[in-house]
Amino acid sequence: MEAGLRADLTDRPQTGIVHLGLGAFFRAFGCVFIEDAMAASGGDWGIVGVSLRSPDTRDALRGHDWGYTSVTLAPEGEQTRWITVLNDVLVAPEDPEAVLSAMAKREVRIVTLTVTEKGYCHNPATGALNVDHPDIQHDLIHDVPVSAIGFLVRALQRRRAAGAAPFTVLTCDNLPENGRLLRRLVLDFARRLDPALADWIESECKFPCTMVDRITPATTEADIARVAELTGRSDPAPVMHEPFAQWVIEDDFVGGARPDFAAAGVEMVRDVTAHEHMKLRMLNGTHSALAYTGYLAGHETIADTVADPVFAAYVRRLWSEIMPAVQAPEGVSLTEYADALFHRYANPGIRHRTWQIAMDGSQKLPQRILGSLTANLSAGRDCPALCLAVAAWMRYVGGVDEKGQAIDVRDPLMVQLRAASESADAPEGKVAALLAMRDVFPAELAEQLAQPVTEAAALIWAKGTRAAIEEGAR
Repeated sequence: MEAGLRADLTDRPQTGIVHLGLGAFFRAFGCVFIEDAMAASGGDWGIVGVSLRSPDTRDALRGHDWGYTSVTLAPEGEQTRWITVLNDVLVAPEDPEAVLSAMAKREVRIVTLTVTEKGYCHNPATGALNVDHPDIQHDLIHDVPVSAIGFLVRALQRRRAAGAAPFTVLTCDNLPENGRLLRRLVLDFARRLDPALADWIESECKFPCTMVDRITPATTEADIARVAELTGRSDPAPVMHEPFAQWVIEDDFVGGARPDFAAAGVEMVRDVTAHEHMKLRMLNGTHSALAYTGYLAGHETIADTVADPVFAAYVRRLWSEIMPAVQAPEGVSLTEYADALFHRYANPGIRHRTWQIAMDGSQKLPQRILGSLTANLSAGRDCPALCLAVAAWMRYVGGVDEKGQAIDVRDPLMVQLRAASESADAPEGKVAALLAMRDVFPAELAEQLAQPVTEAAALIWAKGTRAAIEEGAR
């Protein structure tokens, strides 16, 4: 067996973490940090990954006993590393009982999540549990769940019945105050199921907030072929990522049980809010804005987009509007942070597709862009660049690009978005219909956005996104 691959699986640490939503991001980010933490300080923090929907990740990883290649896409060339922190991968729809059993084991002390914004089954505009969501309705009446919220509550229910301590729930998704949000959703669900269980979770369980940051483009067939060329090993499940990685975690764990995150470079803090808002608004907000505007203008990736001088100026304008709505973490310069972001976006080795970032916009827009807009408009600050980003999203979800070609729009509210867009022919009517969607836009903000977004939309529909940026938001 090739050097660096473990021949004896008994050498691996025992499982201490179950991860829900095992996609490329967590394998390129959390798994690497956790493996580094164990290398530095030991501990049994092996990971059982859970795919909540598809067996594809499990099937791709099984051939190498759950090992895979992590590829750093540096401007000077790729660097590879073999990751062996996974002990197993379960597929929830195939065997939900195996998932619950794994989460209920006493030696599992942390459950991590990367289920994307839509996986929380909540209303992004209000932060409340969406009790009308089909998965939530199912999980409230069935012992075997399908949603991440359902798995968390049912597993905690088993631990309480067995007299075991709860696990720490560590969300790694891009949501404002993500731990506190998830705690509210879990408690709401649990209280509907069993008030005594909810009281126990509220008293005993921990939900630290986190901020995660590493650009991880989707792996392509060309990437798989390149990894084979670099390593001499066939690996159907490599992950590609930028050199930069930042993980900030509130140090609040059940019984203090956690890997030695700090030894791996994680920032352990009392309150993650400032880091979180900075990243959500300055990185994720501009990423989404560039995704919609760049895609409509014909740019395939973020690097391609910011290589266009019109869009390079546009993202700088976005940051100038966002920064007044951000409180910098102690010791951080927002200007320097924006400069660093631009260099990361421009890395030609990162093929992060605008189409990939554009997915699920109805779930992402409230925290990534609307939060900055709300703060600015409340303070009387105009924000034409941010309003243009909202208008570009509205053009995008209409399903037809500027060349008249169909767009494969993927969004949990796609039916409602398409109906709203198609309810009017003129941009003004389309904007009004989309602003009326309360799952995305609170009523007060929608009223404030009506005029500036309508004006931006008129420019986009009449002249195209690139020209609209030059005229209205550069």
